[in-house]
Amino acid sequence: MSREIIIADASCLIVLQNVQELPILQKLFGEVFVTQEVEREFGLDLPEWIKIKLVQNKTQQNALNLILDEGEASSVALALETNDSLLIIDEKKGRRIAQELGLKITGTLGIILRAKEKSLIGSIEGTFEKLETVGFWISPSIKAKILKNE
Repeated sequence: MSREIIIADASCLIVLQNVQELPILQKLFGEVFVTQEVEREFGLDLPEWIKIKLVQNKTQQNALNLILDEGEASSVALALETNDSLLIIDEKKGRRIAQELGLKITGTLGIILRAKEKSLIGSIEGTFEKLETVGFWISPSIKAKILKNE
């Protein structure tokens, strides 16, 4: 299990839930933290290994709300105030802002790659196909690059 504090935005949770792969996160990290805003966006009961953590710096969260959606803003704010965190975020603007703020990030595709490395999934290509059937967009160039290395 990782020693990093894993913070997830809603998109990764939603897409993994939609393809019945949400347990990958538990297998990779043990526990994952989300904000109340992400819990609301997810819209389902959270498994016991996904913990809700409140953002302390509401001023920072409110400033981020001006440029990001509520879930992303709260996730970035939580990651900023959490030492040794890894933020799982997919949306391009949110990723760019998180990186500009010095946060360590990954996305759903990064989670899939980690799961493959640990033999938690059989085929990256098959998993990509499942993701795409539920509307998760994967850049053709990134897809080709990843599949070339599989």
